[in-house]
Amino acid sequence: MDNNIYREIIRLQDEGEEAALATVTAVNGSTPREEGAKMLIRADGSIMGSIGGGRIELEVIREAQEVIKRCRPKNLKYRLKEGEDLGMICGGEADVFIEPIISSPNLFILGGGHIALALAKMGQMLGFKVTVLDDRQEYASAERFPEANKTIVSSYDTAFSKLNVGKNDYIVIVTEGHKGDADALEGALATEAKYIGMIGSKAKNESVYNRLKAKGITQAQLERVHAPIGLPIHAQTPEEIAVSILAEIIEVRRRQ
Repeated sequence: MDNNIYREIIRLQDEGEEAALATVTAVNGSTPREEGAKMLIRADGSIMGSIGGGRIELEVIREAQEVIKRCRPKNLKYRLKEGEDLGMICGGEADVFIEPIISSPNLFILGGGHIALALAKMGQMLGFKVTVLDDRQEYASAERFPEANKTIVSSYDTAFSKLNVGKNDYIVIVTEGHKGDADALEGALATEAKYIGMIGSKAKNESVYNRLKAKGITQAQLERVHAPIGLPIHAQTPEEIAVSILAEIIEVRRRQ
């Protein structure tokens, strides 16, 4: 059964889905399952495996939802005595450790210029799954971006029909012009991405915002955007700008 659970964990991670793994880490006395028993809890509450059934299992499933939401592990201790709330009659104790199953987050880079080159290299070093998209074949190739997991040639106005963006993913918009930025940002705002950043001066970004407001995008939606992008470290070179962007992304990622 554990092998099936591990295979399912790999599948969930490959597909960017969330889950938690509950493991019985210690037992004392009579308990329904032995030390090491495991149960996988998916984000929708469905499970694989068992740590003993009954109300203790229901309680662990409920706690696992919180672990998934907060992305923080949790240790639980249960006393399994007849007549107590958990409804178990074994008379022992069990410790259960619940850990989040975390997929590598996606970093979607729209635009394949000099900043994208540095972002892809550094993003891969930081454990992101990197996708680079550009509307020019020569700027979105595996040869240009050997560190990227995927390169896509597409117009920016249809880009997000080709990208599977989840709520724990990150989008960086560094296209070659105002129209590309506006098209990419319009698509990005329709996703649940954790981070959307767009490069450019305040004046340029305001021009892009006005273009989108004319198409019905609200100010509340635009407030999701980190623009000007990156932490204010007076970055100048493409590599320094990439550092400032990824530093901001790390700050968002680790913020509780």
